[in-house]
Amino acid sequence: MRIVFMGSPEAAAVTLKAIVNSPPLKVVGVVTQPDRPSGRNRVLKPSPCKVYAQQHGLSPIITPEKVNDPAVLDQIQALRPDVIVVVAYGQFLGKRLLEMAPYGCVNGHFSLLPKYRGASPVHTAIAAGETLSGVTIMQMAAGMDDGDILLSEVASISSQDTGESFMERLAILGGVTMVKALRMMGKHELQPVPQDHAQATFARKIKKSDGLINWNLAAVEIERRVRAFHPWPGMYTYLPERVTKHNSSGRLKVISTAIEPIVCADCPKSLPPGAICTLKHEGAVVVTGKGCLELTAVQPEGSRRMGGRDFLNGYQLKTGDLLRTHI
Repeated sequence: MRIVFMGSPEAAAVTLKAIVNSPPLKVVGVVTQPDRPSGRNRVLKPSPCKVYAQQHGLSPIITPEKVNDPAVLDQIQALRPDVIVVVAYGQFLGKRLLEMAPYGCVNGHFSLLPKYRGASPVHTAIAAGETLSGVTIMQMAAGMDDGDILLSEVASISSQDTGESFMERLAILGGVTMVKALRMMGKHELQPVPQDHAQATFARKIKKSDGLINWNLAAVEIERRVRAFHPWPGMYTYLPERVTKHNSSGRLKVISTAIEPIVCADCPKSLPPGAICTLKHEGAVVVTGKGCLELTAVQPEGSRRMGGRDFLNGYQLKTGDLLRTHI
């Protein structure tokens, strides 16, 4: 089976690797995003899929700004794909591309469709408190993640999972499941199942500003968001003005937390959400809209990552100090 692979991030590269290592599947071309500026010096950096393709002699490697450009489509069509595999590619695919290959375009999506269609299914599932998610192999259609389901596999979400750790597991599961689906497709063993569109939910694109902690939320909600948004965009708040250093915004990245009992024995009843209620634990304990949350690992602006106790010792916080939601 001749495959054109379309994808960009690390999770997509895992699926590409799985396909390359699974003959008689044959990758005849890789379509990925152009090199993008990265880091403080804004040096151009290739996508993980491009790096893998170069290291393993896959060609051609096509990096269009607009994949639906007629010249790009002609280039892909000349590769005579039997199927086009798409994983986290990041561009809308037009009608000509969707219908180009005999088996069409097949997408690997990191949720159990129709739940969490869209750009951030992993973040959204963890933040919502889901205990199960998975991967879905789908026949792509004109809408967003609304095509027929070809194959799916379930994965559990643990109470310790972060966006990073769960995505790593799903990437491996996604590669295995995609290879299984492609082999079954070649043998005409797949039975497409239409999605129940009435059950669809959506996971919107995450923005950097989504990392700002709203202390009015319940402790359990904030704890899940801290895990879901690690390492990007990362959750953050701002230090009390009293301890904010000169020429610093006081931004405090919250890396990990622990939920205190709903009724915190050490918490003065009059303290508002965002206030530090006790310093007797291994990290500062903060009042939320419901319950209290211990900051077990943080990173102040311009400083290293540190545990909760080191943070308390270094910044001499006091009960009643208020963590800010703005500079």
